[in-house]
Amino acid sequence: MQNVRIAFDILPDGTTAPIGYQHVRCHMIFDVKMEDFRRKARLVAGGHTTEAPPTLTYASVVSRETVRIALTMAALHGLPIMAADVMNAYVTAPNKEKIWTTLGPEFGSDCGKKAIIVRALYGLKSHLGECMRNLGYKPCLADPDLWMKPEYDPSDSFKYWSYILCYVDDILVIHHQPEDVIKKIDKYFPLKPGSVGKPDMYLGTKLREITFTNGEKAWAMSPSKYVQESVSNCIKHVKANMSDMFNLPKKAINPFPTDYEPMEDGTPELDAEHASYYQQLIGIMRWMVEIGRIDIDTQVSMLASHVALPRQGHMSAALHIMAYLRDHHNSRMVFDAHEPEIVKSDFKKYDWQEFYRDAKEALPPNMPPARGRAVDLRLYVDSDHAGDKVTRRSRTGYIIYLNSAPIQWLSKKQSTVETSVFGAEFVAMKHGIETVRGIRYKLRMMGIEVDNPTYVYGDNMSVVTNSSKPESQLKKKCNSICYHAVRESVAMGESLVSHTSTDKNPADLMTKTLVGVKRRFLVSKLLYDIYDDHGIAKQ
Repeated sequence: MQNVRIAFDILPDGTTAPIGYQHVRCHMIFDVKMEDFRRKARLVAGGHTTEAPPTLTYASVVSRETVRIALTMAALHGLPIMAADVMNAYVTAPNKEKIWTTLGPEFGSDCGKKAIIVRALYGLKSHLGECMRNLGYKPCLADPDLWMKPEYDPSDSFKYWSYILCYVDDILVIHHQPEDVIKKIDKYFPLKPGSVGKPDMYLGTKLREITFTNGEKAWAMSPSKYVQESVSNCIKHVKANMSDMFNLPKKAINPFPTDYEPMEDGTPELDAEHASYYQQLIGIMRWMVEIGRIDIDTQVSMLASHVALPRQGHMSAALHIMAYLRDHHNSRMVFDAHEPEIVKSDFKKYDWQEFYRDAKEALPPNMPPARGRAVDLRLYVDSDHAGDKVTRRSRTGYIIYLNSAPIQWLSKKQSTVETSVFGAEFVAMKHGIETVRGIRYKLRMMGIEVDNPTYVYGDNMSVVTNSSKPESQLKKKCNSICYHAVRESVAMGESLVSHTSTDKNPADLMTKTLVGVKRRFLVSKLLYDIYDDHGIAKQ
């Protein structure tokens, strides 16, 4: 608590808070660090109960999607990245809100006294914004925790956007001379000694620059350390508390046991203690999916549907996934900026004027001017029709690529029952196109040129034909919304649709519990190091 005391101006006994100041409660939060499971305590203010100041400079966390985009663009433009950790970031920043609190028992002899909060505690709304603005950076309107500034590299006359990504007190700087930017930030907020340098750990993953055999570079994220720590903790917990009922299989080639269907599981319900641990496991594995273990997304999504009433079979399946991760912990998601091989002749263009007159993609009127190289987006989409054997709901799955880097993925049960494969595939494609629309907006607001349509790949020929040919007619009114949403996207030039075989569609991994050669092939297309090295030079 010694470092936090500077954030409080303790009032003399019997003194009331100044007029116009709002009262806020403070409490302790006990946390576990993602990268190494160290325990940490923070004093947090209930900032959600206060009114926002007129000039809001709130900083929370940059989205994972934005991080993936920024890493890909850094590789595309050949820009170096440096990381730093702001020392006591919140208590270093001044607080612009007029608030006071009553000190708790953690303040010892000052417990019960009134105090004015003069520094930006966790949970309040003043942070690094003023520093970023003084350095010439402005927040991206699509993600306010990404700060951007037009830059120019005099060595090759290259114009680009410099980015600073803020994740609470961790920052990433993308710039042709990131050291200079870091030094300027250090003048505003002292940086932790030893934290400045090439990024190493970020969001619980090992972040490093890799080199392909052709000499090109890219950034890669590996959640291996987090996975290993999680599995180790799981094994210890099972041995200490559950060994009479559960254990991890000695060998797990695939995430799920053969032919296992979570929705048909009729084993006894878990007691409260075991159910609570099951929910913890699902939370841990959901985070693994977020930081790159895309290969277990479908299985984790299926088990997550049963967190309210888990059964013994669900626990066994969750432990089976942990055993699979124990045997296949090593993986890397590489944000490859290489231009993808797109056969443009597969994407036919037609005249849609008769059906969607003057349809045109809406461009943000306030988007910054594009700088740097243009990028391509690809969407692979699939559905598993009536895959849930109890409710007969289908599952949507998609993977979105920025050039050759996966930046967004999803495996989720559809919210309605579709009576046909055609309907389920159209629902999935509509969901994917809506997500890509948001990404196209974000890219443009980041100053990235997107001049080509999104290339959409599906493995249902009927949906591809109805999406890409104007003369196709809808015979089922129940699918009309998804039908017209997809076709209008094609008509306005926002996307183009083509067919790909189901054996080569990586989105198939997001809708079905695949095994064998097909699973191995699709996983190797998404993740490095699980099965081979993908032509990466030895580091």
